[in-house]
Amino acid sequence: MGLLNLLLKDPIGFILIAIPLLYSIIFHELAHGWVAYIMGDPTAKSLGRLSLNPLKHLDPVGTIMLFIFGFGWAKPVPVNFNQLRDRHKGMILVSAAGIITNMLLAFIALFLSRLLSFSPSSMPAMLLYYFAQINIILAAFNLIPLPPLVGSKILMGFASPSIQDFLFRLERYGFFIIIALLY
Repeated sequence: MGLLNLLLKDPIGFILIAIPLLYSIIFHELAHGWVAYIMGDPTAKSLGRLSLNPLKHLDPVGTIMLFIFGFGWAKPVPVNFNQLRDRHKGMILVSAAGIITNMLLAFIALFLSRLLSFSPSSMPAMLLYYFAQINIILAAFNLIPLPPLVGSKILMGFASPSIQDFLFRLERYGFFIIIALLY
């Protein structure tokens, strides 16, 4: 079900899903850019993408797809892997940063829910639960080693040049493969 249907049928449910999803994606992308910056690539910083401003990260088509079909994407933070001090290590760390961030956010949300002992049906408990669930799903989905997903970049960091070349060539078709698999 797309978020548009959810908005029309259950506005509270829409807020419980849309806000955590939005910020989960923003933190995911921000983590890629921040680690790239630390490792020597100023591209994301120079383009103003090291920001919590949602407008810097939302892709218009990806956002529309999310609302209509329940699957969308953000603008990937630009990374020039050639500017990283250690290209192979950097590819792995920059790519893994988004997944690690999503897992940390899920852990923090579940920890806070437990620590603060919210009633399971309360609004804060539901918001934290959805925030954790969304981050776990984003991390797991992004681990798939299919370009343009992050898992393929992590694999490239460990793979032989021939597998790297294969994944690089596959990237132009990856979006269509993902859509076909989701369908």
